[in-house]
Amino acid sequence: MKARFDVRRSWVVFAAVLLLLLGCGFTGDGTSTSPRATPQPTALPLVVATATPLPQQDYESLELEERLLVNLVQRVGPSVVHIQITTATGSGSGSGFFYDREGHIVTNNHVVEDAETIRVVLADGSQVAAEVVGTDPDADLAVIRVDAPADLVVPAELGDSSKVQVGQWAIAIGNPFGLERTVTRGIISALGRVFPQESGFSIANLIQTDAAINPGNSGGPLLDLRGRVIGVNTMIISESGASAGLGFAIPVNIVKKVAPALIKDGFYAHPWLGIQGYTITPELVEALGLPVERGALVGTVTAGGPADKAGLRGGRRTVRVPGYLEPVQAGGDIIVGIDGNRVTGMDSLISYLDFTEAGQVVVLDVIRGTERLSIRVTLGQRPRR
Repeated sequence: MKARFDVRRSWVVFAAVLLLLLGCGFTGDGTSTSPRATPQPTALPLVVATATPLPQQDYESLELEERLLVNLVQRVGPSVVHIQITTATGSGSGSGFFYDREGHIVTNNHVVEDAETIRVVLADGSQVAAEVVGTDPDADLAVIRVDAPADLVVPAELGDSSKVQVGQWAIAIGNPFGLERTVTRGIISALGRVFPQESGFSIANLIQTDAAINPGNSGGPLLDLRGRVIGVNTMIISESGASAGLGFAIPVNIVKKVAPALIKDGFYAHPWLGIQGYTITPELVEALGLPVERGALVGTVTAGGPADKAGLRGGRRTVRVPGYLEPVQAGGDIIVGIDGNRVTGMDSLISYLDFTEAGQVVVLDVIRGTERLSIRVTLGQRPRR
């Protein structure tokens, strides 16, 4: 802590010494004259600082923003539900929102995974039993269904996550720590985040926000200022387990693809290329002598999978690379493009595949040694778990 230094007190001491010297009547040659009468100090008027009121239009602008948020909560609030579950080992809770007027509710797979019973708290506080309609562990999405009075089944309006921009406002509604219908606001911090899962597959295209998201928010909607769902809150990064400004949501355009399949078939058929690979880094370039600085290095190709059938090649030797915990499978093809779009690494490849479908043909731009090839791959269906 910095020591405090009272400038005002030092000035008073200095002023007193100055007055004393002047009162003694020192002259320029160091001699003194007879004392003079000291003049009486004159009191100065007290000056009180007053804040200047803001212009009326500034208040009107702030009040308009406030009314927009209040109106949003009033409109969307009835669409958001509190999900309570019991399992063989305990209980838990999360959030969700009505998808349609048939009583289907979108939430996270991890909210209802292993649930033995599910109860949903509606906007009026009443509780109804729910059943699981379909789940997608790879996308961390699930659809459950309730039989509830029609006036309490209010579907949320779905937006378009392809139009979401970094810096725009974001609002989260959910039930953190069981506190029902909690509203928080922030901004979109980043787009296109990719996180690997224990299954070996990744969740791609996640929306990052600093709107406070906590345990219990999972499955609830992330909204734009018009109250449209732009994402489903799914995870946070935090050492404490509470919000640290790093929340992530599944983009609603993925929900639009997955939810109808879950309602119809109970599962979603993810497209599958059938490779494991590495994002090319400076370390890989230096250690392996790669010819490019950006791209996805194919490590292994699943035997009999789509990439294998198309002739894509994986690594043929293992190399220890500084900074990598496991040996790298080296010598495989390098994917630098897909359908005319540049591939800068595994994240961009996974993000592109996330919006394709099983059975779709994609064209890979591949570097193999000194050759540059175009390889057509018919995507398969990802193995279910």
